[in-house]
Amino acid sequence: MAITPQEINKKEFKRIMRGYSPEEVDEFLDRLTKDYEMALREASAMRDQVAKLEDKLAHYYKLEQTLHGALVVAQETAEEVKNNARKEGQLMVKESEARAERIVEEAINKSRKMASEYQEVQKQAEIFRGRLRALLQAQLEMISSDDWDSLTE
Repeated sequence: MAITPQEINKKEFKRIMRGYSPEEVDEFLDRLTKDYEMALREASAMRDQVAKLEDKLAHYYKLEQTLHGALVVAQETAEEVKNNARKEGQLMVKESEARAERIVEEAINKSRKMASEYQEVQKQAEIFRGRLRALLQAQLEMISSDDWDSLTE
């Protein structure tokens, strides 16, 4: 067990002849008592300070663990968001490609329909031209015939 300042202060030594000077011994014991009390107070203050610092360290360790956890969650969330964005982008590309295919198919169908209609119009024009030619030839033949001359006379 450690000696206390009170024990130092109350310590009495035997008086012998040719021993140490009682005044010097008392004075030394007084200084020793004060220094020892001050050392004990400082040690107590240091223990309190160490306890506070250990509490702070524990708090910062918990904070570090919390921040580390939050960082891991943030990284996982960022990765998830990135993956979702990539999937959504791929889906948009597929939808755009499908829409483009439909538009191209519709354009091809319209083009075929217009080509078919154009061919039909050309056939109708040829038929009309043939009929008109036949009509005009018939008219020319009628004008050139002798019957026409007889009408004018």
